[in-house]
Amino acid sequence: MSFTPVSLQLPAYRDWKVVASESFHTLQELLNFCEIDPTESGAVVHEGFKLRVTRYYASLIEKGNAADPLLLQVLPTNREFLTVPGYQRDAVGDQLSVRVPGLIHKYHGRVLLTLTGACAVNCRYCFRRHFPYSENVPGLRITDPIMRYLAENEDISEVILSGGDPLMVSDQKLIKLIGSLNQIPHIRTLRIHSRVLSVLPERVTAELIEGLKQFDGNVVMVTHINHPNEISRHNRQAFQMLSGQGFALFNQSVLLKGVNDCAETLIALSHELFESRIIPYYLHRLDKVEGAAHFDLPAVESCRIYRQMRERLPGYLLPAMVDEIEGQLSKIPAGNEPAEPG
Repeated sequence: MSFTPVSLQLPAYRDWKVVASESFHTLQELLNFCEIDPTESGAVVHEGFKLRVTRYYASLIEKGNAADPLLLQVLPTNREFLTVPGYQRDAVGDQLSVRVPGLIHKYHGRVLLTLTGACAVNCRYCFRRHFPYSENVPGLRITDPIMRYLAENEDISEVILSGGDPLMVSDQKLIKLIGSLNQIPHIRTLRIHSRVLSVLPERVTAELIEGLKQFDGNVVMVTHINHPNEISRHNRQAFQMLSGQGFALFNQSVLLKGVNDCAETLIALSHELFESRIIPYYLHRLDKVEGAAHFDLPAVESCRIYRQMRERLPGYLLPAMVDEIEGQLSKIPAGNEPAEPG
């Protein structure tokens, strides 16, 4: 029987923590739900980076289709165990940029907090799949090292919450963090990068919104959506709840072989995002993380796709295609390389 996501319009929608706890954690459960023959899927058990998929996200996967682009993003396969030259555990140099436990400082004016290692969905291309979260638990009190670091570095004006997924922590923990940040006058922007916004729409509640509104500066929400099939009326309503409060919404996608490596798909995604009041922000080329090489595309192919997008989309719907490279002081614009060899 198909799973019908709980509508946020219902006054008694279920607690998001309960919904998250009912996620799929085994291949057999997920494949049975999606009506897919295990022999056709190529899936394997991966104990090092376990399967986790919300029932809402799974309900968007086409039944019986082992090549469904949403399924491919979350299904572990034996290709993750291949050793491929050039793909490493710390693909973008995060661990080299940890200044105090839980705080990554790479770029001028902004820092990133690894608020939690938990996610609602374990994406198989995740560039932090090997990150040592247990060694990077941030302290959120004003007297903790992270807050001292922020207070002492007055050029920092923006704090980015990431993980894992920062919205997997409780409202109480977020409010505690916001209270500490409000005591540091030069922190003017709070940015939240979250896959939860699209894969667990029950997480967007009136309580969450009221908590975020306590921040004294600007609140920016960055969703992570790779394919237009990931947008439905259920998560679209969650997006509208956030945008209706004046929070800016942007999206970042990853260009993935077999998932969205088609200009038509990415053009449709940009339009769907705009319909949901989300601005396309970044299209990342794959970070070369160990275990995800099978999602990568040759530069020639990615540039061809991006050129087609540029020719057909207005500028405000064209995400910037970028690479994140260890040691660089910003994301690096991509997509301008020669479209053909030679």
